[in-house]
Amino acid sequence: MRLIFMGTPDFSVSVLDQLVNAGHEIACVYSQPPRPAGRGKKPRLNPVHQRAEELGLEVRTPLNFKDEADRQAFADLNAEAAVVVAYGLILPQAILDVPERGCFNIHASLLPRWRGAAPIQRAIMAGDAATGVCIMQMEAGLDTGPVLLRSETTIEATDTAATLHDRLADMGASLMVEVLRKTDTLIPVQQPEDGVTYAAKINKAEAKIDWEQPAVEVDRLIRGISPFPGAWFELNGERVKVLLSELADGNGTAGAVLDDRLTIACGEGAVRLLKVQKAGKGPQPAEVFLLGTKVPAGTTLD
Repeated sequence: MRLIFMGTPDFSVSVLDQLVNAGHEIACVYSQPPRPAGRGKKPRLNPVHQRAEELGLEVRTPLNFKDEADRQAFADLNAEAAVVVAYGLILPQAILDVPERGCFNIHASLLPRWRGAAPIQRAIMAGDAATGVCIMQMEAGLDTGPVLLRSETTIEATDTAATLHDRLADMGASLMVEVLRKTDTLIPVQQPEDGVTYAAKINKAEAKIDWEQPAVEVDRLIRGISPFPGAWFELNGERVKVLLSELADGNGTAGAVLDDRLTIACGEGAVRLLKVQKAGKGPQPAEVFLLGTKVPAGTTLD
């Protein structure tokens, strides 16, 4: 099939690769414009843009589709369908109507739960037992389109946003290839009106750990926003990011260090910090971190 691919972050890259490997013709790749990054604030290509160039594909980066010239250029590609995966723009109806077979989107949740920007993170933070991916036909609303296929996975107690992201990306890529193969036979199913929730973009203000919260909530926060933006606490005035944790036995004053293994008391119960990262340093297992940073029992974390 002749396709337009529209995506930006890492989550989208495996989808692009699988579409190419399945023999689809990618007429063009649309992605977000390069953004300033790094200490020098030089424009940096996003992961999809980089991968598309490696594959020798044309890349376009319009800021939006308000310009008639951009809309016409999209139409002139004569694509049968568009595949949209975390593109970063809400597409106007004038664009959605162009491809003959429509625009298909991969969304990383079991719709209608967790429509919106951060479904992977919110599912972990809410303590959902399972999540998944849905392939839907796009319409003008936010993740409201009818679903063609869906696939489910259990959220394990060890899952972080990173591990779940990678699993869902692979699932979504395979499912999209299947949808394109069965386009003529699949029957779209409208999303139910009950059970709608919205996955708001993660606010950095949410990332500071509140040790007064129950341990189960603290653990979900840590895993749900790992590695970015990363939950954090302060130790001797220095910010320390926590990338992995687990529930642990113990009770005490919220924020108190209970032992020599970074077990921290919460409002109810305790968590053990398994992987941490100091500012300007790489991630470290807790036992390695403790070799260079003394955190004796009785210390209170802010």
